[in-house]
Amino acid sequence: MAFYEVFARAVALVGAGAIRWRRQQGASNIPAVGLAPTIPAGQPQGSIPTLKMPTAQGWAKGHVPSAAPGLKVNAFASGLKHPRWIQVLPNGDVTVAEAMQTGGKPRTLFDHAMVATMRRAAALGESPNRITLLRDADGDGVAEQRHTLLENLNQPFGMAQLGETFYVGNTDGVMAFPYTTGTTKIEAPGQRLSTFKPGGHWTRSLLPSPDGRRLYVGVGSLTNIAEHGMKHEEGRACVYELDLATNHCRIYAAGLRNPVGLAWEPITGRLWTVVNERDGLGDETPPDYLTSVIDGGFYGWPYCYWGQTVDDRVPQDAALVARAMTPDYALGGHTASLGLCWMPAGTLPGFDVDGMAIGQHGSWNRSTLSGYKLVFVPFANGRPSGPPRDILSGFLAPDESVSYGRPVGVVVGPDKKSLLMADDVGDVIWRVTGG
Repeated sequence: MAFYEVFARAVALVGAGAIRWRRQQGASNIPAVGLAPTIPAGQPQGSIPTLKMPTAQGWAKGHVPSAAPGLKVNAFASGLKHPRWIQVLPNGDVTVAEAMQTGGKPRTLFDHAMVATMRRAAALGESPNRITLLRDADGDGVAEQRHTLLENLNQPFGMAQLGETFYVGNTDGVMAFPYTTGTTKIEAPGQRLSTFKPGGHWTRSLLPSPDGRRLYVGVGSLTNIAEHGMKHEEGRACVYELDLATNHCRIYAAGLRNPVGLAWEPITGRLWTVVNERDGLGDETPPDYLTSVIDGGFYGWPYCYWGQTVDDRVPQDAALVARAMTPDYALGGHTASLGLCWMPAGTLPGFDVDGMAIGQHGSWNRSTLSGYKLVFVPFANGRPSGPPRDILSGFLAPDESVSYGRPVGVVVGPDKKSLLMADDVGDVIWRVTGG
């Protein structure tokens, strides 16, 4: 640990120098956001990419995120261990996946730098590997009951309950456990329904189809731009469709570097996801994005981004570039948009249109930090229709040196009049309601 502390300081000094130099080159500070973003030309950063991540500090007593006007925020549950994803069960119980990146063996100087940076930000370590059940039996907005529902998992993330089965997206595959609504511990062994390659972008989000017959699973890439070769990326950077009757698992859409949150848009019935794009081309290049996911669609990774903008660092496949789809909505460079849920009009006061709530975990590789917010993107007629609005902010110190928290998963609360959001640095589930 001492080595990583010293190395992290050295990385921070080198990174600060690189950031100053890149600012002098006129790096764009105009966010690439919206339906038609202005995306600067890529500027490959070579072996010394921008590395800037605040030190994880957590929340002092009485300190909470800043809520938008007309809203208030309270801790639904605190004292968790790296809570990442949330699921509201049919009876109103809330399950929380507690897990974190464990890191592989660094191969390059950049790998060592990234590991050191992530350790300082409390983003890498020993994974808790459990799912906790929270219950607010008296309905006061604070969970007074806490139970370990499942433990000894393998980096659990996505969860879903369908009938008497509880599904878990472990990093190495989807598991199914027999489950009776209302019980607080699962003792029976699980059944493996699919197998995925672990490591790299390790999260495995789950979303049932509206008819409950299929699960959709987000599986990220191993690396940034397939630098170890496409053979190592087979079966990755895609959304899968898992048929629960047959356990047949197929790639539904591909070329999605790291698709995390998944949600249904109810007007058109389309599947949507938020995707974390590639690193090392500049502060706003390319932007992370929110997009509908089309069956059989290809979205560019690793060959190109935002349509057919070719990434010259990657050996090319002209046929795949030609069919690459342009995402629907840019969310800004390196915001690390992870959480996603459909938020019906009126869920929160002042948010009078339908849209998507998005938990932005925040950047670690740009000169001015981005993300570190819970935002709302309005929709009209089944598509994004305007600029994003902040729901929660204040997760960063004003000088960007420390983070009090980092947003991840978000869901509409059991009462349908609140949002619950996981904060994996603050170790809190925040609840947002009307003021």
